Amino acid sequence: MNSVLNKHSEKFTLTGHAGNMECLLDLPAGTPRGIALVAHPHPLYGGTMDNKVTQTLARTFTGLGYVAARFNFRGVGASEGVHDDGRGEADDMLVMLEHMQAQYPGLPVALAGFSFGTFVQAQVQQRLLAEGRPAERLVLVGTAAGKWPVPAVPADTILIHGETDDTITLQQVLDWARPQDIPVIVIPGADHFFHRKLAHIKNLVTQLWRRDAETDR
Repeated sequence: MNSVLNKHSEKFTLTGHAGNMECLLDLPAGTPRGIALVAHPHPLYGGTMDNKVTQTLARTFTGLGYVAARFNFRGVGASEGVHDDGRGEADDMLVMLEHMQAQYPGLPVALAGFSFGTFVQAQVQQRLLAEGRPAERLVLVGTAAGKWPVPAVPADTILIHGETDDTITLQQVLDWARPQDIPVIVIPGADHFFHRKLAHIKNLVTQLWRRDAETDR
């Protein structure tokens, strides 16, 4: 069932492995050039698909011409099931991926996540790599290193972290990223939820995505 919120957003429901998934689709102004799947923070600590960082990531990607999809994890909002420590949530993200690829065939896929959502998306990418169909690129904000066993990610992953994050410390993320030799972009003065710093996330992702797209041409 679909319900239109405005001309650029609509809610819909998918059937996941644990029941119904409450989903939200954000559309770009023109013809989509890609699909972006966005994962929200920890559901047991108030995380939902309406989290401000999650919304910022979705809007960033629609600005880049991607159709952005997100959903409430198990037990959040109208989504059925119970929290599954990231395993079931990754399963459900793959359900969303299959749905979006059926709706928008042939488009590249980007994975984005915030906090616990980074753990989910890193697992999804690991599964897609094993199947020979990896996502185009990842954007991980407030990466949950040290909180959950976040798998290794591709070298071109965009990692953004807050300098004063005391939920997942910058040191934890650096210790995780160092063996992979992946740069971490640090936003000075930003806490875990990037209060008053959300524009930096949008600007950084937009600039890096466009720059690298130009380089690849």
